[in-house]
Parts: sequence; C-alpha cells; structure tokens
Amino acid sequence: MNPTIACVVPCYNEEAAVGKVVRDLRASLPEAVIYVYDNASTDNTVAEALAAGAIVRQEPRKGKGNVIRRAFADVEADALLIIDGDDTYDASRARELVDLLFEGPYDQVVGARREVEESAYRPGHAVGNKMLTGAVRTLFGNDVSDMLSGYRVFSRRYIKSFPALSHEFETETEMTVHALSLRLPTTEMEIDFKDRPAGSVSKLRTYRDGWRILKLILGLARRQRPSQFHAAIAGLLTIISLALGLPVVIDFVQTGIVPRLPTAVLAAAIMIIAVLVLMVGYILESFMHMRQEQARLAHLRYLAPSRSVDFVPEELGSAPQESGPEAVA
Repeated sequence: MNPTIACVVPCYNEEAAVGKVVRDLRASLPEAVIYVYDNASTDNTVAEALAAGAIVRQEPRKGKGNVIRRAFADVEADALLIIDGDDTYDASRARELVDLLFEGPYDQVVGARREVEESAYRPGHAVGNKMLTGAVRTLFGNDVSDMLSGYRVFSRRYIKSFPALSHEFETETEMTVHALSLRLPTTEMEIDFKDRPAGSVSKLRTYRDGWRILKLILGLARRQRPSQFHAAIAGLLTIISLALGLPVVIDFVQTGIVPRLPTAVLAAAIMIIAVLVLMVGYILESFMHMRQEQARLAHLRYLAPSRSVDFVPEELGSAPQESGPEAVA
C-alpha cells in the first residue's frame, strides 16, 4: 500500500499568496490531499484556495496554534506537511522533505530557513529567532537550528502523540520541544526563505509574539524540567536566606545573643521555603516522567514512516493503517 500524504496550509488573509502555495504543492506532491485552514479571513483567501484546488476548512478561533490543533485532530495521514500560506517558503521542495521523512525514517523534518532576500526577515526577527532558539537548545538539547520554522513534515506517530496546546505563533516552539523531550528522530533541510509577495502582510507582531514565545519556553522549562527549574528558585532563596542569616549567626557566635530576632526568623522561614520548593520540584519530576511515558506509548502505537504501509498489530489497540485519499479526508 502507498502511504497517504496530506498538506495543511494555515491562512489568515492570504489571498495574494495562497493560490500559488497550493499550486506549487500540487506540482510537487500530486498524490497529496491539500487542506487550507482558513483562520477567520476577511479577504478572498477561501476563493483563491478553492480555485487552486484545495480543500478548505474553517477554524474561527484566531491563532496558528488553534489551526494546528484542529488540523492534527482532523487530518489522517502517514506524512503530514505544514507550510504557511504566505509563499515565503519554497513549496516546490515539499517532495524532498516528505521523501526525507520516509527515508530516515524520521518523525519530524524541519525546513530550516535560508534567507535569499535581505527583506525576508523583518527587523529584529533574525536576532529574536537566534536568541529563542539558543534558549531552547540550552534547556532541551542541541538538535535544532531553526526552532520557529513553519515548514515541517510529521509522521503519523508524531501527530498522535503531540498535545498541541498552544494558541498562536508559539506553536512551532511547542513542536520543537515535544520532539526534543521525547527524543524523537528529527532532521533539518535548508529551504530558501524569501519575502512575501506584494499585497501580503505579515501577521507576526515582533515584541508581543516574541514575549509569548519566551513565556512558553519558560513554561515548558517549568513543566519539562521541574527539578532544574525549582532547584534554580530554591538556590536563589537559599542565597537570600544566607545573606540575611549569616550576619545574625556571626553576632550570636561573638556575643551569645540574637540582637535581630525578626531577621533571624525571616532567614529561617526563607530557608524552609527553599527546601519545600526543591522537594516540590522532585515530586513534579516524577509526574513529568509519567507524562513522558504516556506520550511515548502513544507514539509507539503507530508504525514508523515507511513507503510501504502495513497493518498495525491488533494487540497495540490501533486500527489498520489505510491508504488512499479517502483515508485522509
């Protein structure tokens, strides 16, 4: 059986570009089913997508993360490609990314952006991308160079183990950390990244969305690395406690009295809080391991990406993997 392939194109007011993206995907992957998820557009995005031959679905809740959450729940495919509808990525190379997924086999192939036009990145975006990617590399691993790329291909088992909790542009960060946390096989391929066509306007807000991504990284660090996160807080509290308490201890050793009793009580209370924070971190670490085990088991219910799709053993509790467009729709 041939594997099924689907393409998902999130769009919000992309009438100037979505038609070309769909046509390029169709030329590169003629066997794929192409979905355009309209995210409450107010222009002719839907008409342009339909004219280009895409299946259009609606997601009224604004935000790319909401679109990805809906698409991952709705679309069934052995390889699912996502690409922004603004024609900044080279959609004609979709076949190469899908082939690489099957050849690996990999659970995720990321189209790492290579700027071919000086105006492709808005001011501050390149620096922000490097800073945020560096933060993720430091916290979760070094297997990523372009964390915020919106051009990716996923295996079925990646999709079925991905919770998709983000709402907006921070969804790519969540995708990256999910793969790093479960140590899923991932690779990158350099893809040309160019400026938007005339009439297309970026929806990314540099500072607001950058702050949202940074908050997500910190939140993921707290959830995925609870012992380290709480140890850092406990360490800070310990330093404060020692700074307050050591002078009191020195005075007691020298004079035999405690002249600053309130300071001594405060220092002791802060130290107790530091110990409690550290203990909570270790307890949450146990829960995190259980969550990772559940996600890993969900991931293992599905076969690795392959050009020949076989049946999944019944004891794994999963239906046979079907092929053909009707399995994707």
